[in-house]
Amino acid sequence: MKIEKVLAAPGLTGFYFDDQLAIKEGAVADGTAYRGRPLTPGFSEVRQRGESLSIILLLSSGELACGDCAAVQYSGADGRDPLFLAKDFAPLVEGYLAERLTGLEISSFREQAEKIDILTGPDGKKLHTALRYGLSQALLQASALKSRKLMCEVIAEEYDLPLPLEPIPIFSQSGDARYDHADKAIIKRADVLPHGLINHVQSKLGSSGERLLEYVTWLRRRVDELGGADYRPILHIDVYGTLGLAFRDDLEKIGAYLACLEKAAAPLKLRLEGPVDGGSKGRQIEALVRLREILSTRGCGVEIVADEWCNTLEDVRDFVDAGAADMIQVKTPDLGSLHNSVEAVLYAREHGTGAYLGGTCNETDRSARACVHVALAARPDQMLAKPGMGVDEGLMIVFNEMQRALRLLET
Repeated sequence: MKIEKVLAAPGLTGFYFDDQLAIKEGAVADGTAYRGRPLTPGFSEVRQRGESLSIILLLSSGELACGDCAAVQYSGADGRDPLFLAKDFAPLVEGYLAERLTGLEISSFREQAEKIDILTGPDGKKLHTALRYGLSQALLQASALKSRKLMCEVIAEEYDLPLPLEPIPIFSQSGDARYDHADKAIIKRADVLPHGLINHVQSKLGSSGERLLEYVTWLRRRVDELGGADYRPILHIDVYGTLGLAFRDDLEKIGAYLACLEKAAAPLKLRLEGPVDGGSKGRQIEALVRLREILSTRGCGVEIVADEWCNTLEDVRDFVDAGAADMIQVKTPDLGSLHNSVEAVLYAREHGTGAYLGGTCNETDRSARACVHVALAARPDQMLAKPGMGVDEGLMIVFNEMQRALRLLET
């Protein structure tokens, strides 16, 4: 089976591109939009529509294999690749990449993914992470079509992994509608919730953390009211470094505050993602290591999740080796080719660190489904319901793809 033609189709994602720096600096929400001046290079607005680019491989068998190029909501922040706009990359796919892919024999997904991950563009630089992400999805589907197997089976066989018939816990995110959408996630009995999008001190965290404390208290009560005695989800909240801003990077004070949050969440387990933003990978690792030491001394069981500055497979290994987090988010679009996400999850697991196969609300249904198969093979502790922030749609896409695959694996 060979690739006979390569096409590119522009598309939309399930959310938006947001200028994180502008939002942290006080861009004002105006309905769904933001008022203010963009500060991150490439942005024309603080919030602009999310764009994807489908890579379509026409195969000699007459079948099609597709993958969606997508980049994270906060593109260009914390060492990530810049904004990904379809119009800028479609000509590259149908020209430069098509010349190199046409006639290629579909073989090992892992080998071909590793090759495209180091492929350089006409400028001599590595391809944008979004391009590598989308192309690897298409190559994974092509390998599955050739072998007449599920994508998770292809990954499991090539990495010599078992395929237990157990679902992966799914993490559902609320977006700014953190109360109404938490209700949705509870009613649908999501395994992990709500993310919360706590990305601004005054309006969301509170100058001394009082708004988040109130929210965690409400979440614990709401789980009891709507979920019943047999429902005990994990609370996972992303604070985008705002604790560092509110407490002036005083890690002792942050530790004391997290102990208060833990009491408010009890008996539910609490995870905090991105408590501080060190401004560089080295400083981020140093800060998270120290914060974990403080929490351990206090006997506080809040789990720290690393996200910012942990963008590549190398970054994941460095954070894990340093003991910088209880759990690492493997942010799939940032890692480029999907084989990097597989290896990042496996590395974290092998070294006793929790693995969260994440990504972004700013993806597509196709990339989300491909990630389900990565999760079923690599077995992270949880994976993100995506795309979007509306709970229902992303949870449906990920849950249903997982259930279909599990049922097929049973036969």
